[in-house]
Amino acid sequence: MKIFLSNQGNLRNFKRFAESLDLSRSNKLEIKTHTKWVTVHPANLVLAAALAIQVGKKNAEIVGYVPETGRYLDRMGLYSLTKTSSPFVYHKKEEAGRFVPIKIIKTSKNQSRFITDVIPLLHLSEENATIVKYVIGELVRNVLEHSFAQNGAIVAAQYYKKTNRVSIGICDTGIGIWKSLQTYWHPKNDIAALKLALTPGITGTTRREGGTAENAGAGLFFIKSIAKITRNYFVIYSGNAEYTLLKHKKRIKGMPRLYADPDRDPHSDTSKAANFQGTLVAVDISLDETPEFNDLLASIGKVYDKAIRERKRARYRIPKFI
Repeated sequence: MKIFLSNQGNLRNFKRFAESLDLSRSNKLEIKTHTKWVTVHPANLVLAAALAIQVGKKNAEIVGYVPETGRYLDRMGLYSLTKTSSPFVYHKKEEAGRFVPIKIIKTSKNQSRFITDVIPLLHLSEENATIVKYVIGELVRNVLEHSFAQNGAIVAAQYYKKTNRVSIGICDTGIGIWKSLQTYWHPKNDIAALKLALTPGITGTTRREGGTAENAGAGLFFIKSIAKITRNYFVIYSGNAEYTLLKHKKRIKGMPRLYADPDRDPHSDTSKAANFQGTLVAVDISLDETPEFNDLLASIGKVYDKAIRERKRARYRIPKFI
């Protein structure tokens, strides 16, 4: 497998990145970078990390000349997943409040630690930060419970002070979205599966519209909605399909309309991406607390409160044997 990390590694260009991947020879991974400048979104980073973990450290390497900006790859922990020694030196104290390097999440304890690490990156009011953490946590929980990924969820995050934006990438090398929805929904191909997964109320655990108290099928819809409200990008990639939510050309006054059908949002999609056995979700979120942003998070907060109550009731219903 071969990955090229270019000088345009952002979500706007992720479709091009997914189509350029070479995922043949699945027992070996070579990572190459642009020779003058490297720009890496957490999305590109976690995909490279997930594949490196899949093939094993001795079979993964970073090849060729890496410019000074490639220091970011070391700082985020990619070199440590390969057999290539890092040529860079950095100070670990830089991590606090600016980024969360590559983390491997296999347990609920790992998940809680990641959410704790994300907190300094969410420059929001306590109430809004709680809701955003809930949505991110739901996405990670979904990987742990439904992807059947032996290597868990691979996550990373970055805060950009200049634009007051946080970028998050979550990736796994599990069964993929098409297979996870096959039991109840039978999507005809990978792109149909992606769009089903983005539809609120659709979950791979039941044919019931709206899901269950434990699996409401809303995490992806919520995170895509947050990206839309803040005029940012959202990406989901699985199999040979990739979907990118695009920015609105003009700032919308008032609350934008949220569509259940992902085809109604401005987007690009492809069925010509390299066939990736797993799922990647990534998002950029502007942290400016506009009225529209606050209103959306308040609505999500109601769902969050209901989910917590339902889970507590479920625990109380579990029979206790003395």
